Amino acid sequence: MSFITANGLNLWVERKGAGEPLLFISGSGGDLRGKPNALDGPLARQFEMVAYDQRGLGQSDKPDGPYSMADYAEDAAGLLDELDWATANIVGVSFGGMVAQELAIRHPGRIRKLVLCCTSPGGEGGASYPLHDLIGMDREAEARMMIPISDTRHDAAWQAANPDAFKFMFDLRTNDPWADEPRRALGAELQLLARKDLDTWARLPSITAPTLICGGLYDGIALPETQHRMAERIPGARLRMFEGGHMFLIQDRAAFPAITEFLQAP
Repeated sequence: MSFITANGLNLWVERKGAGEPLLFISGSGGDLRGKPNALDGPLARQFEMVAYDQRGLGQSDKPDGPYSMADYAEDAAGLLDELDWATANIVGVSFGGMVAQELAIRHPGRIRKLVLCCTSPGGEGGASYPLHDLIGMDREAEARMMIPISDTRHDAAWQAANPDAFKFMFDLRTNDPWADEPRRALGAELQLLARKDLDTWARLPSITAPTLICGGLYDGIALPETQHRMAERIPGARLRMFEGGHMFLIQDRAAFPAITEFLQAP
């Protein structure tokens, strides 16, 4: 665990495991201080895995904005340089999948294999739910609104029938131990504003890395039909849909084995 200077920023980086290199790019608001995190999952048992707090988030630098999707992609490319990884497997989740698309388009020679989870290309391919519309919303109101969008099965009837599960999700979304840190709110807002302008749709056919698209069947943020469009748009891409919503990676036990199998296949 350390800071690494990449693309002119101090990025907080954590590293675990052994094997082929794998860079994990997290979603909106990602902060490695939240436990468990991606490095506590199955991928770190199969790969030399690196995860990091993206610009504006966690313990990484929070420069003045605006931020662009190209900025996030160049941060990732700079991190690969500093890690001395000529190539790496890339797994991007949600917002991280947006960054991973930009990285694969801008730096095709750096990607061994690409996994895009619960993400969207924007433009004519379809955008993810407009999280920038939530800027300034009360955290409790946001949680009540987003829980049934994140997983469309979690409607009012489900919430009434599963009060303990709903409370766990609600507490997870509303509890932020670092909410009062300087520039934390600004960094999160700048990330959502960068996300708003994503449009890789016309450039997706230029992705040359072997690609796996993964989505949740009940995801109201990154819609299932969008996953199908991306798989048809990226040459040779494979598609796997799982039982779950936007959090299908922890809802469906088949998800990580499928990703590992794809990454380790010849």
